[in-house]
Parts: sequence; C-alpha cells; structure tokens
Amino acid sequence: MTEPAVNTADLYDERGEELDSVALQFQSLGGHTHFSGPVRTVRCFEDNALVKSTLSTPGGGAVLVVDGGGSLRTALMGDLIAASAVSNGWAGVVVNGAIRDRAAIAELPLGVKALGSNPRKSAKAGNGEADVDLEIDGVSIRPGAMIWCDPDGILVERGGKRAS
Repeated sequence: MTEPAVNTADLYDERGEELDSVALQFQSLGGHTHFSGPVRTVRCFEDNALVKSTLSTPGGGAVLVVDGGGSLRTALMGDLIAASAVSNGWAGVVVNGAIRDRAAIAELPLGVKALGSNPRKSAKAGNGEADVDLEIDGVSIRPGAMIWCDPDGILVERGGKRAS
C-alpha cells in the first residue's frame, strides 16, 4: 500500500503559507526520492547512538529528523542503521550532517536526505536528545508535524502538533 509521491512544488502551490521550506541544500541519498510522514526528532553532535536506538524502534511511517549541527566530520548514519530503519517501518531520515555507505543506502527502500557523506564513524556515547523541537536553517521542526521531502527540497508543516 504505497502512497502516491507528493511533489513538494505542487504541495507548496496548494498550501503555501501553511508550510515552511528548508532552503538548506540537502542531497537526496536514499532509494526513495519522495517521502513524507510525521516527524520524530533527534539532536546529537558527532554521536549517533540515539539515531541508532531510535531507528531500531517501530517507525510507523515516520520521518526521523536528525540535527547533527551541520557537521560533516563524522557520519551519523550508515547502511546498517538505515537497513534497521527500513525493517522497522520508517519512511525516511533527514540528517543535518553526514551519512556514510551512500551507495548501499541508495539501494534501500528508504528516503534519505543529508548534507553529504564521510566514511568516518561517529562517537557512540549516547549524547543528545530525542523528541525535542529543532530549528534547522531557521525552520522550526516539531515532533508530530508533517514533513514532505523530494529532490526539490523539504517542506514542514508550520506549528506542528506535539507528540504525546
């Protein structure tokens, strides 16, 4: 039961000011170019333990938005974590930072947007926060808000609902 792809340009034409557009130029790196769902969040810096543990739980079609502070020095997700996201029902992952194993991730049925890639592993200390409000490129991203991603960019529902 695959939903039809939503083009962000068409969605913005329909809903306009109800949506915020992230101007930061993320790369589309997953096997699915179009993905959407309710937001879950992780804020971490060069430490992917929370990303791994979150994506190992049932996603229910959600999109995990990871604010890695824009760091490209270490990867916050690789192919094993991405494969875990697929098997746990996540629609996609948006990483304000780097991933690794991009060729393998491109083969997975998962939407992935990231700033770039770096083969270097991140720390595994578990530093960070989950299910918190984020701000990326001036756009507020709240748990429970809807997010839509495609090769044109990322749209986020304004004033998203708080996850309970």
